[in-house]
Amino acid sequence: MRGAQTIARLADWAAERYGDEEALVFGEERWTFAELRDRVDRVARAVIAQGIGPGDPVAVWAPNSARWVVAALGAVAAGGVLVPVNTRYKAAEAADILRRSRTRLLFTEHDFLGTDYRALLAASGEELPLLERTVALHSGDWSRFLSGADRVTGQERLARTAAVRPADTADVLFTSGTSGRPKGVPSTHGQNLRVYDAWARTVTLRRGDRHLLVNPFFHTFGYKAGVLACLLQGATIVPERVFDAGAVLGRIQDERISVLTGAPTLFTSLVHHPERAAYDLTSMRMAVTGAANIPTALIEQIRTSLGAGSVNTAYGLTESTGVVAICPPDEAPETLARTSGTALEGTELRVDAPPGEPGEILTRGYHVMRGYLDDPEATAQAVDADGWLHTGDVGVLDERGFLRITDRLKDMLVVGGFNVYPAEVEQVLRGHPDVLDVAVVGAPDARLGEVGVAYCVPAAGAPVNEAELTAYTRERLANFKVPRAFRSVPALPHNAAGKVDKNALRHTENTTIR
Repeated sequence: MRGAQTIARLADWAAERYGDEEALVFGEERWTFAELRDRVDRVARAVIAQGIGPGDPVAVWAPNSARWVVAALGAVAAGGVLVPVNTRYKAAEAADILRRSRTRLLFTEHDFLGTDYRALLAASGEELPLLERTVALHSGDWSRFLSGADRVTGQERLARTAAVRPADTADVLFTSGTSGRPKGVPSTHGQNLRVYDAWARTVTLRRGDRHLLVNPFFHTFGYKAGVLACLLQGATIVPERVFDAGAVLGRIQDERISVLTGAPTLFTSLVHHPERAAYDLTSMRMAVTGAANIPTALIEQIRTSLGAGSVNTAYGLTESTGVVAICPPDEAPETLARTSGTALEGTELRVDAPPGEPGEILTRGYHVMRGYLDDPEATAQAVDADGWLHTGDVGVLDERGFLRITDRLKDMLVVGGFNVYPAEVEQVLRGHPDVLDVAVVGAPDARLGEVGVAYCVPAAGAPVNEAELTAYTRERLANFKVPRAFRSVPALPHNAAGKVDKNALRHTENTTIR
């Protein structure tokens, strides 16, 4: 951290330290750290003029862009609490988060991939009594909103920023659980800065790096391991709105990108792109990825085909401020592929089982959340009296303390890098009149790594209509949550305890869905 202390002050601190070095590149916009600081200051003054007070939630429901960065940092500099919202969410999903976080100000988009989020929310009929204003980042709304900054002096903004303390809540990210209802995870300024200072030093992010941020900013690794880590280390932020392998290869070449983070799917797409050899990727230095199982060959291909000599793998969850373990880049490809490394600097990691045996992964330290937003019961289940976070994931620790993830207690799927919780999908499907009961499990997929398969017990006995159920879930859930296949079964298998035996269903999905 070395002096930043809070995210509220981070843009000011980075400008003092890195000044005229390039801080952010997005399209035609190229800002130095000093220019980024000035834009954050203006947004913060406009946020204060809007009536947002210390601790008030401000949400951003928009794709990666320069304005996402200044909107988020400006809201936090004004003393607000950032609430990032998944751009793939439907109106009902987004509205639920806005209501429960008590969001008063929303930054969004009027046109992203053909979707007007503002209109989508307005047409949904969802009640949002606390939401006072919605601002579309790339429209006339933005300049009108910024004009409010003229009513607030720079000294007023600096005083508001200075009043924020490291122990204050900086953001609330929502993560679903096995109950299917998203849970809010608050984290403090001090937690965020300490975690991502340690993360950046371990993965060797450094001053002058140029970090292409494909990971969406609504995700921990887009905003925190991206924006915050770059500001801490003096690296250039290069946001990418959507992932397209060809466009990313071109961006690496044209912007001399040195750092890229993402799910294994992202790197697989780049390695196997038919035109990859035509691009100059010699600027690439470092890559960070993570998953339960990564092919050793992929680690080697990232090093040879993409030129990233430094490759890191990592494991974390929102409840641990995004990081539990990191595998250093100097480890052998087999170690990087099969393990997630050792505990984050200054934290503890253990497995609830004898040495060398699989058990639930537990972690404790400054990175662990204080508790879920307004959910003491779920908090008590997740964090025990001794401060250990029960991750719900299963792993093995070797004699060096390296963690290998072997399974998921919570049945979570990872579809193309996005978390999908079967209980949420099942809850939606049970609302369809033709579905009596349902269980969703994961199946391997060559492109996305994993996809959902829904086993449905038909209400009327006749097989369910796959096209109809696909359309039904797409209307109610983000696309990545929609099952790839729907299978009719007369009954779901149950174990001796009377619970649905999902392992039995998984065993039937032993071929790759294409």
